[in-house]
Amino acid sequence: MGDNLKQKVRTRFAPSPTGFMHVGNLRSALYGFLFARQNGGSFILRIEDTDLERFVPGAVDVIYSTLKQAGISFDEGPNEGGAYGPYVQSERKHLYLEYAKKLLASKHAYYCFCTKERLDSLKDEMGVARYDKHCLHLSEEEVNERLARGEKFVIRQNMPTQGTSSFHDLVFGNITIDNSELEDHILIKSDGMPTYNFANVVDDHLMAITHVIRGNEYLSSTPKYNLLYQAFGWTIPEYMHLTPIMKDETRKLSKRHGDANFDDFINKGYLSQAIVNYIALLGWSPKSTEEKFTMDELIEKFSIAGLSKSSSIFDENKMKWLNGEYIKELSFADFMKYARPFFEKSVIKDRYDYEKFGKILQSRIEIFSEIPEKVAFIDQYHFIDPIMYDNKKFKIDAGVAKEVLLEAILVLDDCQLWNEEMLHAAIKTISEKMQIKSGAVYSVLRIALSSVAVTPGGSVEIADILGKKESMRRLRQSLLWLN
Repeated sequence: MGDNLKQKVRTRFAPSPTGFMHVGNLRSALYGFLFARQNGGSFILRIEDTDLERFVPGAVDVIYSTLKQAGISFDEGPNEGGAYGPYVQSERKHLYLEYAKKLLASKHAYYCFCTKERLDSLKDEMGVARYDKHCLHLSEEEVNERLARGEKFVIRQNMPTQGTSSFHDLVFGNITIDNSELEDHILIKSDGMPTYNFANVVDDHLMAITHVIRGNEYLSSTPKYNLLYQAFGWTIPEYMHLTPIMKDETRKLSKRHGDANFDDFINKGYLSQAIVNYIALLGWSPKSTEEKFTMDELIEKFSIAGLSKSSSIFDENKMKWLNGEYIKELSFADFMKYARPFFEKSVIKDRYDYEKFGKILQSRIEIFSEIPEKVAFIDQYHFIDPIMYDNKKFKIDAGVAKEVLLEAILVLDDCQLWNEEMLHAAIKTISEKMQIKSGAVYSVLRIALSSVAVTPGGSVEIADILGKKESMRRLRQSLLWLN
């Protein structure tokens, strides 16, 4: 890190506006934000919209919305302004051609007029084309004539063909690549727009970015970028390249392949704090064994030394568990705020007291989208013959169940009050009269009232929610199923 930390740290997040926020992009934004905040620096949002074919209207709003929900703020950006704007690449188009012409003058770049047909002819049997520097050898006179005729062109970087290029990465250490592997990639496209490879270098320099944090798919391309910095005589930033997030041992998580994005997880009932917390741990390990962090704690504890050189596998079950921990810590009012839309999608909509369900569910769910399934048993159409006690999952003897139900129907039918306190007292009475453990009574009644093996609450909670009339109907129906 060294000298660049003597300057004010400036990191950036530079997404393309191509749709929803993928978790890999969110992690890059998060790490850039954490590093800037930890070092008292600035965090910049820059929209890289030079790929017009992939541009999605409204995507910039999605980027802002996602990062706001994630608790990630910017010091400079399209909406925030700043001394280094504009912060949208398409609004900086004139700058890139100006700098490309400087490279043309110094012979670090050249005009290329090759047609698509000629470029296709360079492809090998694998369909990969490597440019052969054909247009590098055009005379200045011929270049000017072709430009005057209005021929289409691109501007290519003139790469060295011998020797090596080296750089230091803060995660991977020293990296050396043979220059013979570097292709003369395009800097300015035929439509006048810059490629990512060129625009990000120009913008990072002009915006005084000190630390570039990005995926390690750019690790092998970094020497190309450094050659541009050197050609201009600019200071090269520090690099942190991040390993990919994998869906399994062999496949990368990818929005192009339909893998879940931030909004998908929010819609499934994850809390944004839990998502951010989990993503922070995908590629970074704290010094302690802690797994649950607030944003302030992440800012304090984040470290380059904790960044991994190995890929991380996205384990949604682990994120579910973490989300469940966050749910348990919510105030009941906040829990109900998040839960209400999911109650509205369930069978209890407009029929039962949501708060009664909320009290039994808050400690029993990991994501809010579990709610409709957890409460489905309450609907009479879901109350079907469970072949009561006739299979292993219920683990209760059918004969015992029949005796418990007979006694419970007599005792409960006489109850004038119907609340949890009364129901617990009634079950104690049944247990003592039958001389069996109260746990057996609770279990029989729970299954008899719900007809499912797993319920969000116990028999007393279920009976209280159902009310006396529906509870008694279900107990009598369950007894009929047993006979």
